[in-house]
Amino acid sequence: MDTVDIGLLIIRSWVGLVILLHGVNHARGLDGTANWFESIGFRSARLQAINSAVVEIGAGAMLILGLGTSLAAAGIFATMFVAFWTVHRTNGFFIFRPGEGYEYVSTLGLVAVGLAITGPGSASLDSALDIAETLDGWVGALIVGAGLAGAFGLLTIFWKPETTS
Repeated sequence: MDTVDIGLLIIRSWVGLVILLHGVNHARGLDGTANWFESIGFRSARLQAINSAVVEIGAGAMLILGLGTSLAAAGIFATMFVAFWTVHRTNGFFIFRPGEGYEYVSTLGLVAVGLAITGPGSASLDSALDIAETLDGWVGALIVGAGLAGAFGLLTIFWKPETTS
């Protein structure tokens, strides 16, 4: 294992842990998460809260393990894109701004894209299963693109924010 592999392991593990714990937080406070989702314009808010928790916990665990890394990255990127679009994009860059800016969600999302493209490194289940090189590079980018398409679909179907007149 070389220094790049160690660096990828550290990045994967930290981002995976952050996302996993975020999902656990959503799951533990599911009613509050659903209420909040409804307040920002999501229909079927409880379903969206459950989906968010499941994707975040699953993708976080997968990223930590380096298992299906590009799939995990696609889930993280899609989730962070939905958060960016629905909540953070109009609040400026910095998270400490009123309404919370987009620096946090964009950083997590773009790190996930980078991991999908570079691959998980040798300290991963993808490498142990000899599938790492099958799922990274342009294939990884395409998988993340499919995740983005899913995010657009979710927004189109379930997000109906109130319009101001």
